[in-house]
Amino acid sequence: MSVDGRRTDTTVLVVDHTAAGRFALGTVLRRAGHQVVAVGTGHEALVELDVRLRKGGLPDIALVDVHLPDMSGFELRRRLKARPHMAGVPVVHFSTAREDPGDREDPDDPGGPGEGPDAGGEARLTLPASPGEIDAVVRAAVRAARLRADDQAAARRLTVLSEAIVAIQSARSPQELVDAAAEGAARLTGAPAAVFVLGPDDELYRGAPRSRTSLALPDADAHRAVVTLLRRLTHGQAGVRITTASAPLWPAGFFRPGMQHDARLVLIPTQDGRGAVCLATPTRGVRRVEPERESLLARLAQATALAAEPLLMYWAERHVALTLQHSFLPQPHRLPELPGVDVVVRYVPASHETEIGGDFYAALRAGDGVLTAVGDVVGHSLEAATVMVEIRHALRAYCVDESDPAVLAERLDRMLRLYHPGVTATVCLVLLDPATGRARVANAGHIPPLIVRDGRSADYVKAAGPLLGVGLPHPPPTELFLEPADRLLMITDGLIETRGTDLAVSMEQLRAAATGAMPGLDALCDTLLSCFGGDPEDDVAMLALRLTHEDLS
Repeated sequence: MSVDGRRTDTTVLVVDHTAAGRFALGTVLRRAGHQVVAVGTGHEALVELDVRLRKGGLPDIALVDVHLPDMSGFELRRRLKARPHMAGVPVVHFSTAREDPGDREDPDDPGGPGEGPDAGGEARLTLPASPGEIDAVVRAAVRAARLRADDQAAARRLTVLSEAIVAIQSARSPQELVDAAAEGAARLTGAPAAVFVLGPDDELYRGAPRSRTSLALPDADAHRAVVTLLRRLTHGQAGVRITTASAPLWPAGFFRPGMQHDARLVLIPTQDGRGAVCLATPTRGVRRVEPERESLLARLAQATALAAEPLLMYWAERHVALTLQHSFLPQPHRLPELPGVDVVVRYVPASHETEIGGDFYAALRAGDGVLTAVGDVVGHSLEAATVMVEIRHALRAYCVDESDPAVLAERLDRMLRLYHPGVTATVCLVLLDPATGRARVANAGHIPPLIVRDGRSADYVKAAGPLLGVGLPHPPPTELFLEPADRLLMITDGLIETRGTDLAVSMEQLRAAATGAMPGLDALCDTLLSCFGGDPEDDVAMLALRLTHEDLS
C-alpha cells in the first residue's frame, strides 16, 4: 500500500549498477505501493527474468539504467524484446541529468525516445525526478502495456474464432463438426470443452478437443442424460441461451475422465427447431464469468448451429440412401444359382465423408444364358440411389422375355427418359452362353469389361455406346468368346477414378494390375481392391465371372 493508501499489484524490476540508485528507486516505488525486485547488471536481470518466467510471474515493468557494467540498457532491452515470452514487459530507461544527452538516446533507435522500432511507446526518465513523476511514469507505462496486451489477446481470440468457424464450415459430417467446434471452444477458453449436436431423432454427436484422452469416456446413461437436458433447456427457445448446469445434473467425465464438474452451457436450437447445439465448459476453478469469452462462445455456437442443420439433413438422407442401396443389392451369398458360371461380387461404399452414389451390379438368368450388369446413376443423392433401384428392377423385368443386351439398353434408356427426364446413367451389360463361351456386350457409357487371360494378358472389350437417358441409338452388341480359364471383370469407375488423373491412365494401371493377379475370381477382386480401393471417393461395385467345367447338357 502506498503512503496515500493506494494499492497496486505491480512488480517493478529495477536494474541499476549502483547500490545507492537501487535503494533510492526501490524506496520511492515501495512507498508508491509497488513491489520491487532490484539487480545490478544486465546479466543478473536476464537471469532473474528467466527464473520468474519458469515460476509463471514476470515483472510488470523494468526500470533500466542506460549505463550498466556488462551491457548498455538499450542492449538489455533488445535482448528482452527478442524473447517472445518477455517481449510484452515494458522497459523504461533512466539516466542522470549530468550525463551526456547523447547517452540518453539509443544509437540504433532512429526515431529518438519512444519512437524506435522496438520502443513500444515506453517512456524514459531523467534523474533526479520527483517521486510523483517516477510513480506516474511507471503507472502509465504499465497501463499502456496492459492495454496493448489486452488488444493483442482480443485479436488472438478473434483469430482463433475465425479459424474455428472455417473448420466448422469445412466439416463433412456431424462428427467432424462437433470435433472442430470442441477444438475451437477449448482454444478460446484455455480449458477442456465438450460440444454436442442433437439431431431430430435424438441422435447425439459428441465432440472433444484433441487433448482429451479417449480413456474413460462417459457411458450411454450419461449421453441419455445430456439428451434429456438439452431437450428440456432448448424447448421453445429461440437464439442463444447461456446457463449453468450443476454437477448432479451434468454427468461426470465429459471434461476430464471420471471427474465431476458444474458446466457452463451455451445452447442454441437449429433454425428448424428440430435439433440443438450445446457448447459446454467446466466452471470449477473459474473465478468469474467473462462476458467477452461468453460472447465468443455464443458466436461459435451460432456458427455450429448454422452448419449442423444441413449436415444433419444430409446425413439423414444419406442413411436412407445407404439402407435403400444396400437392401436392394444382392449379397454375395444370396446371388442366384447360375449354371455354368462362377460369379464373385464386391461392393465397397465410399468413405463416410463422401456422398452416396448410385452404383449397382446384377447377375440374372436370361433364357438359356446368364446376364450380368454393372452400372452407375450419375449424381450423388437419395434420388440417385432410388433411380439405381428402379433400373435394377426394370432390368430384371425386361430380361424375362428379352435377352439381347443392346435391346435391353434401349429399353432402359426409354424408361429413364420417361420417368426421370434429365437423369443419366451408365451401364455395361454382358449376355453369356455358358455352353459355348459366347459373350455379347452392350456398353452404355460405362468402363468396358476387362478380359483377363490366365497369367498371360488382359484386354478391354471394344464396346462403347451412349449414356442411358440421352435418347441416342445404341450400337449392336460386341461379340467374343471366353475360354475356360478366362476371367471377365466389370467395375464402376469409383475403383480407379482419381482427381487429377486421366481415366485412360487409371484404366491402363488397372489392366496391368489385373494381369499380375493370382488365379481365381476372389484373388482378382481382392488384388484390385488392395491396389485401388483403399479410401474410395466414390462407391465401388465389382463383378467377376468365369466359365465352370460342369456338364450343361
